[in-house]
Amino acid sequence: MKSKVFHVLMAILFCLLCSVGTGVAQESNIQKDSEVTGDYDLERCVKRALEANPSIVSARAALKGAEYGVDAATGEFFFKVKGEYGYTKYDRKRTTGYGYRDQWAANLSLSQPLFTGFRLLSSYQKAKLARKQSDMQLYNAELVIIKDVQSNFLNLLKARMDVKSAKDSVERLKSQLKVNNAYYEVGLYPRVDVLQAEVELATAEQNLLSARNTVSTQKAKLNTLLNLPLDAEIMYVGTLDCVPGSFDLKTCLTKAYKDRPDLKIALKSVEIAFKDAKIASSSFYPEVTADADYYRGGNDPDTNGGDGWSHAASEYWTVGVNMNWTMFEWGADYNDWKKTKETINQLQAELENTRLNAGFEVKRALLNLQEAADRILVGRKSVESAKESYRMALARYQAQVGTNNDVLDAQARVSESEAKLNTALADYNTALSALYVAMGEKNPGLKAS
Repeated sequence: MKSKVFHVLMAILFCLLCSVGTGVAQESNIQKDSEVTGDYDLERCVKRALEANPSIVSARAALKGAEYGVDAATGEFFFKVKGEYGYTKYDRKRTTGYGYRDQWAANLSLSQPLFTGFRLLSSYQKAKLARKQSDMQLYNAELVIIKDVQSNFLNLLKARMDVKSAKDSVERLKSQLKVNNAYYEVGLYPRVDVLQAEVELATAEQNLLSARNTVSTQKAKLNTLLNLPLDAEIMYVGTLDCVPGSFDLKTCLTKAYKDRPDLKIALKSVEIAFKDAKIASSSFYPEVTADADYYRGGNDPDTNGGDGWSHAASEYWTVGVNMNWTMFEWGADYNDWKKTKETINQLQAELENTRLNAGFEVKRALLNLQEAADRILVGRKSVESAKESYRMALARYQAQVGTNNDVLDAQARVSESEAKLNTALADYNTALSALYVAMGEKNPGLKAS
């Protein structure tokens, strides 16, 4: 009876555990689903990527590792304790020293570095520089992610505008095809007009399919950057606008030289190289340590003396100061030090090159921004003119004073001008994103500053 009751209780407990586990799993799924619900505008996309993108997670881990590196370098300043315990077996009777049987020995030593040729200090300073460099690398990774997310988000908005333009083109061509068929049936226009309209309509439908595929591709790319499931239906919302801003080259360059993380990373690399040179030069100096040792020996594992052991030999301690100095290594230490000096020269040149490229990126972004702004003004006028030209060509065709080619050409010009305007709007915002990144500034929503 007791056995049956026990089994029943265990079964109930198992069911409860399963239900709890299921509840936790359901809660986890709900939380996971809640992360991808709602509308994702540009700013929310960037913030999500800065939290969940694997490259950012990797950079954060590198920063944490650099912090541990500083702690490790700090620990090198303090004393080290080492213990030894061993057993030695002799194949014959010892002829010297104490003890005639196999020996057990224990040793506890303490060593405190007093002078290491500035190696410990330089290593500690190098670790701190590496930590700051990792911090800048994290910031640089964030800027890269911001640029990638913004670029792909803008491409998605452009693709959607291209889809709308392609739909409008298809509708216009369908309407024109109906008119051509009607006129052909009553004998007003030849069959060739109908065939031309059908060809143009098929081309427009192909362009529409291509634009829709681009939208799907950009969504998948954004999901990847945001570390979301590829099949997740995310509502990306936004419009391509041109927000005019005032940017001065001198101001932008000053900000870039001050805030760009890659410049700071390159500068830290030079400073770290100086510390490496200091560490290499430490081999020119002696190393001084304060040492303390405690020793116990014996015939048994408890190392408490035994037959043939005197008290002085079985247990003793020593304290002293020791100097170790390698005076000659056939130039190995000297050439290693000279190598670090050349590394410094290399990194200083790379720093200057990074600075030059930073200035160029700012200048290029400003030029692209101005060019796109001018193209937007021209593009808007072009779209208006193309639509008016299409209306006039269609009216002339319907009044039988124009040709079918005139209508098709006018329709093609509408589609072309709309595509150019869409490209100009996307290029403007892309150039704006590139400018902020070139200046080392985070602007998740591309808002006017």
